[in-house]
Amino acid sequence: MRLVLVGPPGAGKGTQAEQMAKRLDVPHISTGDLFRANLRDETELGREAKRYMDAGDLVPDEVTVGMVRDRLGDADTGGGFILDGFPRNVAQAGSLSEILSDKGLELDAVVQFDVDDEVVVQRLLGRGRSDDNEDTIRNRQRVYREETAPLLDHYRDRLVTIDAVGEIDEITDRVFSALHNRNG
Repeated sequence: MRLVLVGPPGAGKGTQAEQMAKRLDVPHISTGDLFRANLRDETELGREAKRYMDAGDLVPDEVTVGMVRDRLGDADTGGGFILDGFPRNVAQAGSLSEILSDKGLELDAVVQFDVDDEVVVQRLLGRGRSDDNEDTIRNRQRVYREETAPLLDHYRDRLVTIDAVGEIDEITDRVFSALHNRNG
């Protein structure tokens, strides 16, 4: 299966991606991990990303897309993958479509993790990370609504929406049940 996970920060995408990847025996591809690997390995894309990051700028889409394109070219993605954190906007979704089209592939589904803003705020405050204060969390929610939420309309034909509140295994079971029902 080739899946994209979408949802606001704190919706549990990373946790669910790990659970799903184990069950499906496909790689969980997180943009955060891709950035760290490219920076660590000092790849050309990693060096380019570092220049922007060191200047305090956002890394341009083409650099992120390049990292995803390279990763989707790895042999372990042949049986599928779970993308977590990419695409973040409609332009990146178009790039992902091109990458997959070049390989004769399509996404199987886009899984939206639906969770109330207040639940997310409490979850993230409970993690105790230094960057998880209420103002930062609410700003990340705003950025998600403005930049990433339009993906839901873009992917409406492939969209599966999951209630992302509950126990981890319960949510994972909801995802697989919804995917099974969608794919017949």
